[in-house]
Amino acid sequence: MRFPASTLTTALLCMSRSAAFVVAKRGASVSSVCRRSLVPWQLPHMMTVCHLSTTSTNNNQNVDSLPTSKPIEVFRKDYQPLPYKVDTIELDIQLEPRKTTITTQMTITSSSQTMTLDGDRDVIQLQQVELNGVLLKEGTDYQVTASALTLFQLPLHTPFQLTTRVTTIPEDNTELSGLYQDSSGMYCTQMEAMGFRRFTYMADRPDQMATFARVRIEADAHQYPILLSNGNLVEQGSCENNTNRHYAIWQDPFPKPTYLFAMVAGNLGVLQDSYTTKSGRHVDLQIFAEPHQTHLLQYAMQSLKRAMQWDEDRYGLEYDLDLYNIVAVDSFNMGAMENKGLNVFNTAYVLADPATATDTDFERVESVIGHEYFHNWTGNRVTCRDWFQLTLKEGLTVFRDQEFSADMNSAAVNRIENVRALRGRQFAEDAGPMAHPIRPESYISMDNFYTATVYSKGAEVIRMYQTILGVEGFNQGLKLYLERHDGQAVTCDDFLQAMADANQDIDLTLFRRWYSTPGTPVVKYRGEWNENGTYQLHLEQETSDGDPLHIPVSVGLLDHATGKEVVSTQVLNLKESQQTFTFSDLAGPVVPSILRTFSAPVKLVPLEKDNESSVLAFLAAHDTDGFNRWEAVQRLYTSLIFHHLPSKEESSSTWNYVEQAFARTLDTCLDNSDYSISAYVLTLPSESTLAEEMDVIDPIGLHQARSTVKQQLARRFQSVLMEKYSALTELLSQTKELKFDATSIGLRRLRNVLLDYLCSLKDTPEECDQAAQWAMNHYQAATGMTDQMAGLSALVSIDNPFRQDALDQFYQQAVGNSLVLNKWFTVQALASTPTSLETIQKLYQHPDFTLKNPNRVRALVGAFTMNAVAFHQPAGYQFLGDVLLEVDALNPQLSSRLASPLLPWRKYVSGPLMKEQLERLLAQPKLSDDLYEIVSRGLKE
Repeated sequence: MRFPASTLTTALLCMSRSAAFVVAKRGASVSSVCRRSLVPWQLPHMMTVCHLSTTSTNNNQNVDSLPTSKPIEVFRKDYQPLPYKVDTIELDIQLEPRKTTITTQMTITSSSQTMTLDGDRDVIQLQQVELNGVLLKEGTDYQVTASALTLFQLPLHTPFQLTTRVTTIPEDNTELSGLYQDSSGMYCTQMEAMGFRRFTYMADRPDQMATFARVRIEADAHQYPILLSNGNLVEQGSCENNTNRHYAIWQDPFPKPTYLFAMVAGNLGVLQDSYTTKSGRHVDLQIFAEPHQTHLLQYAMQSLKRAMQWDEDRYGLEYDLDLYNIVAVDSFNMGAMENKGLNVFNTAYVLADPATATDTDFERVESVIGHEYFHNWTGNRVTCRDWFQLTLKEGLTVFRDQEFSADMNSAAVNRIENVRALRGRQFAEDAGPMAHPIRPESYISMDNFYTATVYSKGAEVIRMYQTILGVEGFNQGLKLYLERHDGQAVTCDDFLQAMADANQDIDLTLFRRWYSTPGTPVVKYRGEWNENGTYQLHLEQETSDGDPLHIPVSVGLLDHATGKEVVSTQVLNLKESQQTFTFSDLAGPVVPSILRTFSAPVKLVPLEKDNESSVLAFLAAHDTDGFNRWEAVQRLYTSLIFHHLPSKEESSSTWNYVEQAFARTLDTCLDNSDYSISAYVLTLPSESTLAEEMDVIDPIGLHQARSTVKQQLARRFQSVLMEKYSALTELLSQTKELKFDATSIGLRRLRNVLLDYLCSLKDTPEECDQAAQWAMNHYQAATGMTDQMAGLSALVSIDNPFRQDALDQFYQQAVGNSLVLNKWFTVQALASTPTSLETIQKLYQHPDFTLKNPNRVRALVGAFTMNAVAFHQPAGYQFLGDVLLEVDALNPQLSSRLASPLLPWRKYVSGPLMKEQLERLLAQPKLSDDLYEIVSRGLKE
């Protein structure tokens, strides 16, 4: 997939539209809008949207001559199949300095004499067109507009060959879409979603699947010794007419859409290995990176082999080519891309060793390596018909990579991490102006569709299939789906139908609504014990449109007196607005454990709140479901933090329950081998998660309230925290080798949580000195990046000379390693100090900061927007607005993602100031479609 790198900033921290509208865009001509926004299937049939008919040679009005108009909004309901089919493609790519020539030969069969191919004239320049070897004339045989090549008088129902030749300058492509040159000088591509039209002319849409029968790449042999593309390498050698140049020829036997094409040319090192599938196929594995980075590839290779074996064991899915290549690229908009046989990765998701990567980085490398590999079947062999179906491949594959990570590590920890991310990002998206179903109905810029809703909520929808159908039923449905649609581009409805056909005893009719319903549903509950030994659980659901969804609610019952489980987990299928479920033959009163393992992406709310805190405390102590035990403590923390908000009164009873849960976790934290669970139970909810529970958000007040609760707990349990910290230090010192198994990661995670609490005590100069000493000792004694970052993260928010000493040391360590340098920027951007904004503005001018590297921008600016103290002030909003304008001129995909923190302005006490920046952006005469769509939706009443 195009793995959204909006998660990259969150990774550095610990951890991207249903309403139709058309609004005027200032200073944008129809040609510029069509160039970037027209949906692929509208180009052949729907050009009347831009007042251009392609049905005959008598209506060839030049789109560039049209007056300024409105941006094009594309609708799912307007989908139409193409009147032609591209069967095979052959490419010849000549890489020269500042002039790359691409010759494309297509074999096509058409039912229309007129055909339109996508192409961005600002990026590619058409040199010639041939039909069956005959040179065509512009104006008579074809016409070129800003966004398309339209051909006339084509043969009907008979295969013909169309050959185009274009030139382009990848060195000038700062959008990093299509063919571009990255910061190291490597040539690489990013075609999803609509990058192929910036490479050459073609029907650039996912339902156009063609066989790339021959891809020849030629380049300077010294500068670019590695030439890669999809599929299998069939030939390579020196060029006969110029021995300084060489070539490679690739062939991919599997039909694929244009978004899965890839090529790379560079001076790269490689790590090689192999894998033998269960059926006996020998697969050569190669991971490429810059030569000085190859020592950082071993963990990625191990993760790839684990993913290949897991997919065989879990789903019986084997790899289908003889070669699997991965390339690490530093300048990359997204996280990774699943191009058939040639994955292109952001370096942040493939390079790792103990000295440069944290435990979270290692976990994410394994997850994303698995994700892109799993796409070989769920995304490549079976792809989506149109981009509205994006969740078909992404939601499904995110679910698969989550299951992989759960099996490789701790299932309970993995579930907690996934839900934390969902609530912190996707719930906010559901509640804001960019809310949309997992299968949206319209868009202006496709790049804005790579959202937490499509990916994370989409994965939750897939998980609900498995919860309702059971693991065996789900696996049967997936098997049928892949067998039925292998080699096809299909829809979400096709997936649901396969699930239904494989499980005919279960009615999935209502489940279909998850694909079209935006917003986060609310499930309310109330329980009633009857003396006849029955317990009735009343459930109600509220949705954005008022109509019910099919919501699987996993429930268990605990004995009210002993806490023992008396009814194990059962799945209740909530299909009506209100339903009552009865449990019989119970010996005594019970306490319900509801929504176990977070069985549906909903908000759970009690209808009766009188004894809510005592019930949560009971569940925190006795629940057998690990997720719900963690959830109960989180809800207690939330209640306590909210009591510390301005104008709120502290609740002594809530504090008592929190104190008990905290003490119990500390007492037993070394007795449980799953140390990460204890770490997460001790960790307070994030500010973003807390904000989702508030009608009006005071970000500074919320930050202070959370900090107050953390300090209260640290002060109350200081001696125990120090004792457990020392014990964990001793445990970790017993192993000389730094390990990355679940136990070792859990030990470090727990120890670093304890350090964070201890370093929060800094009310007096003496406490500041003590906290700084703890953090500095932790930093200097670190044997890997995880502990280094924990110590440094604590230090940067303490006013002490150790702070600058550690930052200077870390900077010297980071020189020459861009990923470590990103951490240096991020840790300072997140510092909670009175001068945080000034520090960030200085870093923005630092010689090592560049707007041309998305990772670097996210490391500083993305982290800054997560820092309440720095961001939520007039100067902070102004700074973000200034940055967005600079970034938008270079990389619209990046600017649109960076703008998202301004969108929920209506919920903030400082909302009018946030709104001012959106209005300022919208008033600009030149704004990309990507950023325009985000900003205009944010302001829409």
